[in-house]
Amino acid sequence: MDVTLTDRYVEAVVRTIPERQRADVARELHAAIADQLDARVEGGESGDAAEREVLTELGDPDRLAAEYADRPLQLIGPRYYLVWRRLLVLLLWIVPICAAAGVALAQMLAGATAGGVVGAVIPVVLSVIVHTCFWVTLVFALIERTGGAAPDAGRWTPDRLPEPRASGARASDLIGGLVWIALLAAAIVWDLARGFVFTGGAWTSFLNPALWPGGVVVLIAMMLAELALTALAFRAGRWTVGLAVANAVLAVVSAFILLWMLGAGLLVNPALYDLAVASGAGVDLPRVIAGVTGFTIVGVAVWDAVDGFLKARRAAGAIAR
Repeated sequence: MDVTLTDRYVEAVVRTIPERQRADVARELHAAIADQLDARVEGGESGDAAEREVLTELGDPDRLAAEYADRPLQLIGPRYYLVWRRLLVLLLWIVPICAAAGVALAQMLAGATAGGVVGAVIPVVLSVIVHTCFWVTLVFALIERTGGAAPDAGRWTPDRLPEPRASGARASDLIGGLVWIALLAAAIVWDLARGFVFTGGAWTSFLNPALWPGGVVVLIAMMLAELALTALAFRAGRWTVGLAVANAVLAVVSAFILLWMLGAGLLVNPALYDLAVASGAGVDLPRVIAGVTGFTIVGVAVWDAVDGFLKARRAAGAIAR
C-alpha cells in the first residue's frame, strides 16, 4: 500500500505526542484532513494539489503536535525553537558518544583499569554535553536577537516531511541474518584453519586455535540466538518491546562472554603477541589488540541493543497511525 502525503504528515505529528493520545489524534487528524480535501475537490481542485494545500495550511507537524499535547514551544522564543531543538537533539546523539568512545579507547590503550576508564569518560561526557547545550543555545539566542535567519526557518511545506521508514520485521531482515551467520561462521572456520593475518611469510589466525571446537560452538550459538529473535519478530510482524528487551539482554550476555574470553586470553591468538617482540618496535601489542577488540565488542553490543528498541518504537508509531 502506497504511503500518501497525508499518512506521512499524520505520522510526523503523532510521533512526538504521548503514546496514549496517538491513536485518537491520528483518527481526528485524518478525518479533519479528509473533510478539507473533499471540500476543495468539490470546488474543482485536483486531489494532489488539494492535499498539498491542506497540509501546507496545517503547518509544521511538530508545531501541531505541540498544540495537541498542550506543550508550549518556548525557550529562546517560538520563532526558532523547533530548529534549535532538532539541531541540539542531533548533536547530543552524536558528539558525547564520539567523545566517550575516543576517551575510552585512549584510556584502554594506555593500560588504564576499568575504573580508570569510567573515571576519565564521565567528566568528559558531562563537559561535552554542557558545552554543546550552551554554545548551540547561545548561537540561536544571538540569531534571534540580531534578526538573522536561522537554518530551515522558512515557511513549512510538505516537502519537509520525513521519508517513511519500514516499521515491520521484513523477510529481507531474516534472509540477511541467515546470510550474515553463514558468512561469519565460514570466516571463523577459515581463520582457524588457514588464518587471516600474514606474518613471517605465513598466514596466522587472529582467533585462538584453542577455541576449536567448543569455543566456536559458543560463538555460533550466540549468532543463532540473535537470528531466532529476528525470526520471532518476523513471525509477529513487528518488533515489540518484549523482543527489544530480550535482544538487549542477549547483547549484554554475548558481550560479557566475549569480554571474559578476551580477558582470559581465550579469544585472540597468543602467537600474534610475539610480533611485537620480534619486530623490536616496543609496542605493547597485547594491550593494543585487547583494547581495540574490547572496544569493538562493547560498541557492537550497544548498537545492537539500541537498534532493537528503535525498531520497537517505529513499530509502535506505525500501529498508532
